[in-house]
Amino acid sequence: MKTTDVREDIPLLKDVIYLDAASTTPTPRPVVEAMCDYFYNYNANTGRGAYHLTVKATHKLDEARNRIAKFVNSDPNEIIFTKNTTEAINMVAHGLEFKKGDNIITSNMEHHSNLVPWLKLQKQGVEVKIVKADEQGIIDPGAIDKAADENTRLITISHISNSIGSVQPVDEISEVAENKGIFCLVDAAQSAGHTELDLKKLRADFVAFPGHKGFLGPVGTGFLYCANQAQDQMEPLNLGGGTVDNVTEEDFQLAESPTCFEGGTQNIAGFIGLGEAMNYLERIGISKIEKHSKKLTRIMYQEIQDIEKVRVYGSPENIYGIVSFNIDKINPHDLAKILDEVKSICVRSGFHCAMPSIRHMGAYEFGGTVRASVHYYNTQEEIEILGETLKDVSKFLG
Repeated sequence: MKTTDVREDIPLLKDVIYLDAASTTPTPRPVVEAMCDYFYNYNANTGRGAYHLTVKATHKLDEARNRIAKFVNSDPNEIIFTKNTTEAINMVAHGLEFKKGDNIITSNMEHHSNLVPWLKLQKQGVEVKIVKADEQGIIDPGAIDKAADENTRLITISHISNSIGSVQPVDEISEVAENKGIFCLVDAAQSAGHTELDLKKLRADFVAFPGHKGFLGPVGTGFLYCANQAQDQMEPLNLGGGTVDNVTEEDFQLAESPTCFEGGTQNIAGFIGLGEAMNYLERIGISKIEKHSKKLTRIMYQEIQDIEKVRVYGSPENIYGIVSFNIDKINPHDLAKILDEVKSICVRSGFHCAMPSIRHMGAYEFGGTVRASVHYYNTQEEIEILGETLKDVSKFLG
């Protein structure tokens, strides 16, 4: 599939220049149609009946799980459905048994969702060690290695920083964890659907995914990869219907993974749509998506960097999909509003739910940054329009 084909499948792109893939991506027609097919033709609950509609719904949901597992190279029973990346990370934070004296290693480049749940564990006597990035927002695996000790229970890191797009060496970091017998969690919110993720090669115990970002899936979907060898260390949090094999008045017996972790009725239509989104990405080709996005990232960085009075964050050699920037003396929210009003350019502005990262990069005093982020549906022409508009704004307000 070409970029023009994908744009045809996303009607809203006719009216705007959408540069906010890091927050959410618009959903292509085939994904929406797969969800509508559920609502129109077999809108029944899953695993809770013998009549043909529920049998079909159950089959379609299982089919979606299998598609997702194949896409990320995992076993289907290692895919636990969640409503987003945040829920997936919190499942680990509350599902693993942390005790007083344990410590967790993370970085100062994390989204709040991969920081706040760990900070909360400090109330239980768990130490949180923060490894600081360099001036380009990159974490040194050696610093992770040095910080780890016999009490380290978990190392958790984002694959790509949501604030500035810096790509972290997660392969090396997961290797550190594996060599030391420490659990490893990777937040793949900004890399999923943008670059190939082979979970068997990555060797992390947990990987948290969103459905509504790079995967081009519907909002309200996501999943946690929980490796087979880590499942017996995880306690299910949302117990109830569907999570058990047997219940008496005195006790209960949990079902196997992933069923035991998925209490209650799921977002059936959403996950069926997410499964179709995997098919859609396969038709495009993940290597084509990565090549296209890398090219646009380089062009966008250069276009913005060349503008007078603009500060761009991160290194062009190590950012992917995201360019964060500020124009002197212009509040990021004001600049984002101007871009929207003048050229219908949609970008994110503010702290991006990553205040420690924004402070580290020296952008807190500006009120955060303006963040432009791309996917396969974006074009070079759109990036050039962004650059020209920023030049005009800089001159006008300068």
